[in-house]
Amino acid sequence: MSEARLTSLTIESPAPRRTIAVRVREGKGPGLVWLGGFKSDMKGTKAEALDRWAAEAGRACLRFDYSGHGESGGEFRDGTIGRWLEESLAVYTQFAKGPQVLIGSSMGGWIALLLAARLRELKGLAPHAPLAGMVLIAPAVDFTEELMWKQFSPAIRREIEEKGEWTRPSEYDAGGYPITRGLIEDGRKHLMLGGLIEPGCPVHILQGVQDPDVPWRHAEALVTRLSRDDVVLTLIKDGDHRLSRPEDIERLIAAVKEF
Repeated sequence: MSEARLTSLTIESPAPRRTIAVRVREGKGPGLVWLGGFKSDMKGTKAEALDRWAAEAGRACLRFDYSGHGESGGEFRDGTIGRWLEESLAVYTQFAKGPQVLIGSSMGGWIALLLAARLRELKGLAPHAPLAGMVLIAPAVDFTEELMWKQFSPAIRREIEEKGEWTRPSEYDAGGYPITRGLIEDGRKHLMLGGLIEPGCPVHILQGVQDPDVPWRHAEALVTRLSRDDVVLTLIKDGDHRLSRPEDIERLIAAVKEF
């Protein structure tokens, strides 16, 4: 299997300047665009499996790391939903060609829906790359507010407000990671669950019922907000948050094949 081409994109705004690592696989459409989760990167199990499948199927595949993640520059603690959205938009408009399927995992599900809204708003910015569909894996829409802030104890909220950040313990990272006031405040500018969401394309959501990070009811609430009829929600009874087991990967690829 040939390697995807590794390239990069430098983004100046919003400051500070950072270089985004991008992997581009040329191929036929619809192309696949991977939008990773909070603190994950484009070399994760699902992203690599999708790229392998794209190579075998001759499909285009685009992956990148947000700033502060993986091979990209920048500090994780500078990251916000708005900053990562701007990076996603810049990568999409620069590298996506022809119809695309957005595949968003966890936070990437929120970014995918925000990106779809931005592309509609900025008509003409990427007319060459319309959305063919979306596959969202445990989509953590509005997670900074619904799954973080509202769940935090008064002591944690106070620490974030007074010190500017709190280190959240993580089973994926021994040192934990910072949850900043900037992340929480910026997240409030991008909340979607309070109104109707127009994805602009068919959507398939894959959600584990045993997910401790994004409860399956959260995915159910998202479905009620999506304005289209062509929305499928697949609940995986024994599935966790990552959905990275071989059978989960098979389901993911089957969902992508629908488009």
